[in-house]
Amino acid sequence: MLKRCIAVLCLSLFAASALQADEKTKKLLLITDSGGFVHDSVGLAEKLLTELGPKYGWEVTCFRYTRDPEAVGKFEKRDEKGQVVKEAGTNKPLMVERKILDEYAERFEKITKVPVDKAHIGRINKQTLANFDAILFFTTGNPMTKEETKELVEWVKAGHGYAGTHCATDTLYNEPEYGELVGGYFNSHPWHQKIKLVVEDAKHPAGAPFAGSTEITDEIYQFKTPYSRERLHIILSVDVNTIDLTKKDVKRTDKDFAVSWCHEVGKGKAFYTSLGHRKEVWSDPRFQKHLFGGLDWAVGRIAADATPSLSKR
Repeated sequence: MLKRCIAVLCLSLFAASALQADEKTKKLLLITDSGGFVHDSVGLAEKLLTELGPKYGWEVTCFRYTRDPEAVGKFEKRDEKGQVVKEAGTNKPLMVERKILDEYAERFEKITKVPVDKAHIGRINKQTLANFDAILFFTTGNPMTKEETKELVEWVKAGHGYAGTHCATDTLYNEPEYGELVGGYFNSHPWHQKIKLVVEDAKHPAGAPFAGSTEITDEIYQFKTPYSRERLHIILSVDVNTIDLTKKDVKRTDKDFAVSWCHEVGKGKAFYTSLGHRKEVWSDPRFQKHLFGGLDWAVGRIAADATPSLSKR
């Protein structure tokens, strides 16, 4: 009888332990659909996030194409050598109809070295989102329809996490709801160099990794509306003493060049970092901890301040 009780107790403890482990693992949907510029760091980003995910308590699923797989467009015809074929007797390129997915898959794989296969194609809608705790955008162009964008925003407001890295702000310019979610829109990148970061919130899990080492080399963005310190909690920004403010592409006159921020969205949370253009950045342990720290905050694993920074420069 005693042995039986001990066995039952052991099984109960094992079940409880397994349940706790399951509760600690969060599910992340990584979106790398790049309808605009395709970054060559995408393949490495997917690999690192997938491999490092379990270490940080994340199970990662990746979608490389999230648009209508049957949509057709017109593209320049190219010969076997990749040269543009011209219309007979003219200098105009010969345009041919083909599936947008087929053209995209060729271009995406050529740059990223990863294929757009069936396993990595899906839609971002409420049915898909129901299977995840958070979503991470490393995207350009328009990876979603208007209706899907609304469903994403409602999903976040209901208590889930959104995160964006680098070009997530170079995405869905025609959907203001998305702009409010990510926090701002890309407005050119005047610098691609080594800079020093200002860690504005070293207590935030996304700020702490850079607290003792602030130098980093990457493509540096500036942002336009709806970006505002009045609604965002700034985690990292650029030390303006390390950049040339006289460059012709510099559009902000307030010297406010944020790098990372967060804000609350209804019952959910949104985190963004503009870092991630270069492969070297994705391989940097500080950036990896920075990104996973932001994700952990976005799903409520780690509490941190999200009060709007408010201060004017």
